[in-house]
Amino acid sequence: MQLKSYKPTTPGRRHLALVEVKFKGKPEKSLIARVSHHSAGRNYAGRVTIRHRGGGEKRFLRIIDWKRNIEGIPGKVDRLEYDPNRSSWIALIVYGNGAKRYILAPDGLVEGQIIMAGNKAPIEVGNCLPLSEIPIGMAIHNLEIRPGRGAQMVRSAGQAAIIQAKDEKGIDVKLPSGELRRFVIDAKATIGQVSNVMHKNEKLGKAGRRRHMGWRPAVRGVAMNPRRHPHGGGEGRSGIGLKSPKSLWGKRTMGKKTRKNKYSNRLILKDGRIKE
Repeated sequence: MQLKSYKPTTPGRRHLALVEVKFKGKPEKSLIARVSHHSAGRNYAGRVTIRHRGGGEKRFLRIIDWKRNIEGIPGKVDRLEYDPNRSSWIALIVYGNGAKRYILAPDGLVEGQIIMAGNKAPIEVGNCLPLSEIPIGMAIHNLEIRPGRGAQMVRSAGQAAIIQAKDEKGIDVKLPSGELRRFVIDAKATIGQVSNVMHKNEKLGKAGRRRHMGWRPAVRGVAMNPRRHPHGGGEGRSGIGLKSPKSLWGKRTMGKKTRKNKYSNRLILKDGRIKE
């Protein structure tokens, strides 16, 4: 799917570039849930704790099958759909036993295709298998961290991880960030790259489209007064200058390491920030 540009009939359309897709049908009623609470970035006391949030269109939550626990039963791709809650497309799967599930649609998945999950599933796009059953060099997504917990990594549009090495103790996977990380052999993953690869090249064209997504304007720190932000003040157009970059609350930012000594540090074989 390619980006579509529009004739500049209005200022908002001059730079608009979106992925042109046409989906048919409405969401499956049994697989949607109403998002009853929109906090708009506010806590229980009504104070803003997350800036730049608020407004936006009402949405239904599509319930995604992250665990892919219907194993050994082939499922047919009924249709691809748009999900306003994520950057990739989703696919409605109808299994042989009558069950219906939503999954993240891999790039190249088409209507009518048959997919399957389980140890004996063939090595094809959309199939879900344990990492021990997937060959080295294969692109994967929907990666589990702990077996049985469901996919937690590599889920955004256009992303894919690569299996680098295997042994009896674990599987080495190169993540989209460049990080090389070890996973247990029983963790599941789905074969293929996440759909909507051109998402990163989209241009919204106007601020109103961003507001419909639930985002409010973000003001630069250098455009504020010095009592409002550490970057504020100065005469004329002044940048951060000799000040060390800080957040609104005076904490170091822009390159400051925030990751603490987590339990999973021992599983990271190579930091993605280190250039080869």
